[in-house]
Amino acid sequence: MMGEPKLKLSADVGGTFTDVVLEHGARRWTGKVLTTPSSPEEGVLRGVSEILARAEKAISDVDIFIHGTTLATNAIIERRGAKVALIVTDGFRDVLEIGTESRYDQYELALVRPKPLVERPLRFAVRERMDARGGVRLALNEADVLDVARQLKAEKVESVAIAFMHAYANSAHELAAANLLRSEMADLYITLSSEVCPEVREFERTSTAATNAYVQPLMDGYLARMQDKLNAMGFRGALCLMTSGGGLTSVETARKFPVRLVESGPAGGAVFAAQIAAQLGERKVLAFDMGGTTAKVSLIEDFRSETARVFEVDRAARFLKGSGLPVRIPVIEMVEIGAGGGSLARLDSLKRVTVGPESASSVPGPVCYNGGGSDPAVTDADVALGLIDPASFAGGTIKLYPDLAKAALKKVIGDPLGLEAEMAAYAVYEMVCENMASAARVHAVERGAVASSHTVIAFGGAAPLHVARVAEKIGADRVIVPPNAGVGSAVGFLAAPISYEMVKTKYMRLEGFDAAAATELLRGMSRDIRAWVDPAAQGEPVVERRVAFMRYVGQGHEIAVELPVRDLLATDTPALRARYEADYEKLFRRSIPAAAIEIMAWSVDVSTVSKLPEQVQDVDQHSVAAPGESIRIFDGRAGKAIDVSRYRREKLAVGARLSGPAIIAEEETSTFVTESFDAWIDGLGAIVMERKGMMA
Repeated sequence: MMGEPKLKLSADVGGTFTDVVLEHGARRWTGKVLTTPSSPEEGVLRGVSEILARAEKAISDVDIFIHGTTLATNAIIERRGAKVALIVTDGFRDVLEIGTESRYDQYELALVRPKPLVERPLRFAVRERMDARGGVRLALNEADVLDVARQLKAEKVESVAIAFMHAYANSAHELAAANLLRSEMADLYITLSSEVCPEVREFERTSTAATNAYVQPLMDGYLARMQDKLNAMGFRGALCLMTSGGGLTSVETARKFPVRLVESGPAGGAVFAAQIAAQLGERKVLAFDMGGTTAKVSLIEDFRSETARVFEVDRAARFLKGSGLPVRIPVIEMVEIGAGGGSLARLDSLKRVTVGPESASSVPGPVCYNGGGSDPAVTDADVALGLIDPASFAGGTIKLYPDLAKAALKKVIGDPLGLEAEMAAYAVYEMVCENMASAARVHAVERGAVASSHTVIAFGGAAPLHVARVAEKIGADRVIVPPNAGVGSAVGFLAAPISYEMVKTKYMRLEGFDAAAATELLRGMSRDIRAWVDPAAQGEPVVERRVAFMRYVGQGHEIAVELPVRDLLATDTPALRARYEADYEKLFRRSIPAAAIEIMAWSVDVSTVSKLPEQVQDVDQHSVAAPGESIRIFDGRAGKAIDVSRYRREKLAVGARLSGPAIIAEEETSTFVTESFDAWIDGLGAIVMERKGMMA
């Protein structure tokens, strides 16, 4: 039954810009405003008001508002979270620093690790003990908990994480400790490891609980203010939050488990790239998202993003696993580096040009914003090279000052190296592109893929300016810049399914498979998830997926094995072994016959049906694009200024073809077509770049 299409609104709060998208059927309006770091909801609501006015709609007309934010991530990286405490089982006070006792760089003598979110004086141990089966070995000492409560009051702690040994198997002691704390401190935020991460692996579970506690007061306050102000404006629709796993969840869940939002913006970008890949029939894609603060790279195979169960925040070493704070949540697999338009450029002690991870953010912003910034950023380099039109940046809402950018580049980079401002700008441009190319190579290798064999899909406000050069560096021959690339993550939010995934540990050997216990666990998880997902779906069909995380006995990591969505039977054991061995062989080319298998954890995911768009017909005929405006840009490889054509994207018809070097400008971003590429507009309206000599 076809009815009136829903009016959908989305907002992606980044470190520099807040992107807003309004969609009604086939019509779409987009906008960008500067993020307001002190009160992010102000920037969001300003962007919402502006876009609704342009569309001649009212906030009361909006059926669903989808929101994603990097606020939680930035709070962790910049250490702007709450004053937080940790309560653990006696004897485990230092688990956050001991970690797994591994070294991410075996031969680095001066190894630097991220500073724990909870200082040692605020880590408390209480007497209690559960065993791995959930049996009580030592009852909770309530006097210890009450003593901790008195110390929390004295220290004015805002939030606390409770992570007891084996709480995933039996949460009774954590719940009892939480009730005691609430009786003494009614306003205290409390995170239980048995709720936020009910899985084995003590360090990851404790780290996830501590991270959730660290950002909860900030995120809870922000989302509460956002909800109140939207209601005051007359909003009556559904408000959903984008999660790191690529699905939508409720405000209530997001306020309780804000750790699930740490990669919400990038997850929206991955959904956007998968949709574009499906429309263009691109089965091997490297998604490249570069905004104002960070750049993200992820792989999309057969129109699906890869997912993972653990993510590291605030890595001490940019590309080294194990150097960050682990959070065990469902997340889209990606690598993220501090390389955005606002990333600051400087010289290190050896007079090498470095870029990021520090950012100018939206306040004060790059020097060319004239907001008080003094250190040059990547955007300053782009402006100094002539790649950005100062008069039409961000749709003309932000005026840029090229002379200020050049002066800062010459002072910080050029003068110490004996370079003019333009060549200093080119050095910054080259370095940030190399950083992103390195991230793409590393991520592809870690996933067993070859970066050069993938089509690059670029989105985010800064990506189209740099993607062609990144593609040159990694050897990719095909690049796509889709429509609305500048606000890609916010567009992706609109296509994300309403979903929630829950993972719980319940250990059992396959040869002693307890079908009744497994069925009871999976049923309970499904019931808890559907209590929110079914009403939120508003009649849309939902699908359920069940997974067992299995491994050979004694191995360190598991693989996900699909389960039937029904009651499990004892006779399912041979089929489960066969599925596990088939999946194991896909990953490692062999299995171990007759080896014992154990199940470590179980997962249930319920979501609305996410439909991929139909493939768009390719363009058969190409025509030479009408000449664009002639402008001068600085060509670093030639060491001089050259004349290139600048085209307006909206004036390029489907099939219009042009040759690099050239610039294609639009409201949200600009695309730089380097000398190595030809480009044309395809049936979707995307800019497609291919290496010269490859086009028919």
